[in-house]
Amino acid sequence: MSGEVTLYGIPTCDICKKAEKALVAAGYAVRFRDVRAAPLDEAEWAELLVEFGDRLVNRNSTTWRGLNDWMKAAEADAQLIRHPTLMQRPVLRDRSRMTLGWDAKAQGLWGL
Repeated sequence: MSGEVTLYGIPTCDICKKAEKALVAAGYAVRFRDVRAAPLDEAEWAELLVEFGDRLVNRNSTTWRGLNDWMKAAEADAQLIRHPTLMQRPVLRDRSRMTLGWDAKAQGLWGL
């Protein structure tokens, strides 16, 4: 396998690190996009939300538990713009595909 893949995540995420390591070992050039240091704009969030819907918001995260009730009731785009670490990670994309998470299905779509 080869090609360039953009990995959206945060550098402290263990799952992101595992995904990056596996993709590099499979011959992919991985471009890491730290959603905290280089936040996505509204259009980028909208594109991901069209693809993944509410699954993009990690409601099991520490960040989620720390939100006030108003923010928990807000739309997913508002939650993610304000708190990008709420994003379920990793999001992987190349020119033809996007995946969310690093389960067996996602790994299979990347040929791993």
